[in-house]
Amino acid sequence: MFDEISNLGQIIAVAYLLLELAALIAAVEALLSTRTPQGAIAWSLSLIMFPILALPLYLLFGGRKFSGYVHSRRSGTEPLQQLVQRVSATLPPEVIADLAAHEKPREVLTRLARMPFFAGNTSRLLIDGEATFDAIFAAIDTAEVYILMQFYIIRDDDLGHQLQQRLARRARAGVRVYLLLDAVGSHNLPDSWLGFLREAGVECELFRGSSRRGGHPFRVNFRNHRKIVVVDGHSAYVGGHNVGDEYVGRSEDPAMRPWRDTHVELRGPAVLGVQLAFVEDWYWMTQQIPPLNTAAARIEDASQRVLVFPSGPADELETASLLFTELINSSRQRIWIVSPYFVPDDSVVSALQLAALRGVDVCIMQPERPDHRLVHLARYSYLEQTLPYGIKFFNYQEGFLHQKVVLVDDDIAGVGTANLDNRSFRLNFEITLLFVDPGCVREVEEMLLNDFTRCRELELADISTRSAWFRLATRIARLFSPVL
Repeated sequence: MFDEISNLGQIIAVAYLLLELAALIAAVEALLSTRTPQGAIAWSLSLIMFPILALPLYLLFGGRKFSGYVHSRRSGTEPLQQLVQRVSATLPPEVIADLAAHEKPREVLTRLARMPFFAGNTSRLLIDGEATFDAIFAAIDTAEVYILMQFYIIRDDDLGHQLQQRLARRARAGVRVYLLLDAVGSHNLPDSWLGFLREAGVECELFRGSSRRGGHPFRVNFRNHRKIVVVDGHSAYVGGHNVGDEYVGRSEDPAMRPWRDTHVELRGPAVLGVQLAFVEDWYWMTQQIPPLNTAAARIEDASQRVLVFPSGPADELETASLLFTELINSSRQRIWIVSPYFVPDDSVVSALQLAALRGVDVCIMQPERPDHRLVHLARYSYLEQTLPYGIKFFNYQEGFLHQKVVLVDDDIAGVGTANLDNRSFRLNFEITLLFVDPGCVREVEEMLLNDFTRCRELELADISTRSAWFRLATRIARLFSPVL
């Protein structure tokens, strides 16, 4: 018996040593690869001091890069890179927008996006779910060649069923249909839902942190948060809506009704940029490139200039964070940002403070009612850093606010999928459409002015009069919010 206990002790000791070694290797990886010094220190100390707890968490939530994804993007021998080079070489000069002298600072955005501003586009704001899915379903029903579709969440409910049936009908009619879902966001979607589509001829893939040729097999923290629909290469739909009954105002939770969100219908050369963002994600999972319409032609009499701005953890720089920082720093009269989640990094908070101090009208609109408790708590921790400097916060009162919109002066408007939080800045694949057309800017302004009438403005009392326990909870929530 004593021999058995001794042997068991030796096995436990060896196992613990192996665990410590694995944790040490992970700590070194964290120091070399984690994007922020704070994150590198937190991970490495946790892994060394508490390996039993920290190592499983690091395997799930640590790391920063999709090495295979980056290789596919950069290698000249990869079909993806060859496609990008071919498209870039054949773009007609008239579809690349000229920037006026006072707009030249916007060229930094094109370098971040790795795309030009496209000229000769038209767009339409799709306010709330009914308008969005009426437009998307109408486009699907008229598709003749192919449909590219990508969502973070699809639910097996009435709206999900309508989408499923429409895609199946077009696939049976000979239209090529490619559907990409995030494996985490759509984890509740039953296999039978996708199985029905596959039987109809739809090509379906789940986006994961690993593919057939790269990525980490356990890591779930990287997510594809993009919402993209492209039909026949001539129209694209991008914005905040996922596919579920709550997105058309039919949530089972009364606090989430009505659902306030915004999408954009886009036509013209900029659709090519949306397609390339989809193809990059599709190629990551399948190592295949769908046959696409890559002809970029201006729409006659259309004057809108649009920049398609994809961002994600495979980028060399933190493109989403830099996008918001640049927009805030460039503002001179106003910067209005709408996001359901406000958990930014220090650089964005500093940029907001400086903008307010130089007299810019800085307004942040967010929901009154939370759908994620910890993120909701975390945002209160920023009030003491922002309100005293003239930054204004507005809580939307009617239902749940989910749109992701930014407005800078009278010059630029953005609609997309990126939230003002660390997850969108560092962990999620996102996409934003940026418009420098005065008509688009005015349309977004009118939409937001209408939304502001449904808001209440926050005051310091919203945090200063709360209990010490509540304020401590906001600080703790802020620490955990980046991985939610």
